[in-house]
Amino acid sequence: MMAAVTLYIAPARPPHLRPPPLHTLILIWLLAMLVMLFALIVGHFLNELGLPKTIKSSIGWAKGWALLALFPLAGAVLSIRPEVIYRAICRLGLQTLLLIPLFLVAPFIGLPGLLYVSPLKIVGGSGPEYFAVILYTLEPGAGTPRWQFFAPWSPAAGMIAVVHILCALEEKHPGWKIIGVLAGLLLALLCQSRLALVALAIVWPFCFGVSRLRQAWTWFAAAPAILILGLLAPQIQTLLDQLIEGFTSARADSSRVRAALGRIAMERWRNEAPWFGHGIVENGPHLVEYMPIGSHHSWYGLLFVKGLVGALALAIPLAASFWVVGKLSLYESIGRVALSMLLLLTLYSFGENLEILSYLYWPALMLIGIAARRAVLRRSALPGLAVSAPGDRSAVSVSGQAE
Repeated sequence: MMAAVTLYIAPARPPHLRPPPLHTLILIWLLAMLVMLFALIVGHFLNELGLPKTIKSSIGWAKGWALLALFPLAGAVLSIRPEVIYRAICRLGLQTLLLIPLFLVAPFIGLPGLLYVSPLKIVGGSGPEYFAVILYTLEPGAGTPRWQFFAPWSPAAGMIAVVHILCALEEKHPGWKIIGVLAGLLLALLCQSRLALVALAIVWPFCFGVSRLRQAWTWFAAAPAILILGLLAPQIQTLLDQLIEGFTSARADSSRVRAALGRIAMERWRNEAPWFGHGIVENGPHLVEYMPIGSHHSWYGLLFVKGLVGALALAIPLAASFWVVGKLSLYESIGRVALSMLLLLTLYSFGENLEILSYLYWPALMLIGIAARRAVLRRSALPGLAVSAPGDRSAVSVSGQAE
């Protein structure tokens, strides 16, 4: 709403107080999420699901997929400095560190796992787990405690932990940086999410390397590294196979259910509804413990529920975003941060349904919008002229250096 008001009153404001023009990337996201709604409506019509279910699913779209476009829109329109988001996440990290001792001792002193379910659940949602305040859960079979903190389940907490670590690494104040990074690491470790640990090892180093591609030392350092990788390729392949096997066997039952859900989703998508999907989520058979078909995987879920049209409505804006922020990362730190967020979302699209967690990782989406705003400012800058948005502390010159 704030972004809409800002755009509405912009023509009446002085030119230097108006937001920059929307980047094409933001328009692509908005259009893609509207296509997602179109696929939903057509899927309901083709599967004869009726008007009540169509309305309910459209509300779900507004609370999920629509946010993937609206938060970047807000970041692109409003004068929000990324430093504010970084500091806010570090402050939340301090709160997390203060509460973690309670979470750790809770399962050993007899405190209940579920404290209460918020009455806000009456507003509707995918399930009570989104409104439950849970101190800990017990791993099925093993009986060991596992923590999910303010997320609906533990792997989602791992995803948010990585988002927070990536933001805390950009904090300038050493004390707040340490607090933010430490809190994020504890979240990632205690939620016991395998994908979070993989993301921590991959995302930041990769994006740091991409952001340094304009510097000669990067290429000189990469040349011997690539040569060594080539010589040790068989050993590296063996090690990767062992790591993948260990990753899968760490929670064999979970991996088995996820794989079965994926096979069922793909088979039914190809044979029953290839273009617009089945319209709604359906529970699987006993083989997958009656879990929703396509859950735990954004792409399988999209193909099953919204068909090929829905999958393309996510793939195209993601690809466009990588192109835009990848180029920006060569010149600006916000480009590198946005690139890391996009890579993280892509990794988690193979392990989670992105749309139902967008209310948690909204800082990542906001930073992508801020990066799009900076890209517009860079593109519109005249030679030798520094351009900055209202409220921004840094001016962006045509050479790409922050002044």
